[in-house]
Amino acid sequence: MSEAAIAKKAEIVKQTADELNAAESAIVVDYRGLTVEEVTDLRKQLRDADVSMKVIKNKILDRAVEGTDYEDLKSTFVGPTAVAFSNEDPIAPAKILKKLSDEHDQLSIKGGFIEKSVKTLDEINEFATMPSREELLSTLVSCLQDPVRKVARAVKAVADKGDDEAA
Repeated sequence: MSEAAIAKKAEIVKQTADELNAAESAIVVDYRGLTVEEVTDLRKQLRDADVSMKVIKNKILDRAVEGTDYEDLKSTFVGPTAVAFSNEDPIAPAKILKKLSDEHDQLSIKGGFIEKSVKTLDEINEFATMPSREELLSTLVSCLQDPVRKVARAVKAVADKGDDEAA
């Protein structure tokens, strides 16, 4: 192999390692058996959530995680491998991929990391079923609004009663 080819591959490994290190989460999946239409739909859903998905050679992934906290992922780099990266919402790739893997038997989650920590398949599935940040904030707001509404009603009732007695 020529030195130019080796340098090019080393650069690809470095880019992949940088991408892994910059990501909040990365989920490794086996997409074998999905149709082109299903993969296109998957990529669109991921893109809408600001998640990128790349098909990366296993040997490149092996070298990219060497000596990092993600070395435990090496066992997942078997067969056709795609990696979904998220730099924003750490749960988004897990949620989308879990939903699609439930719909399509061919798509399977092999492993990954969330918030810079390698997770088991059970943990990834658990994260995938959690409500999103927006859903949690919405629930919190409605929980906080209910007592305020009750106090407002009580104050209004007292004010209305005072008006009735004054008349």
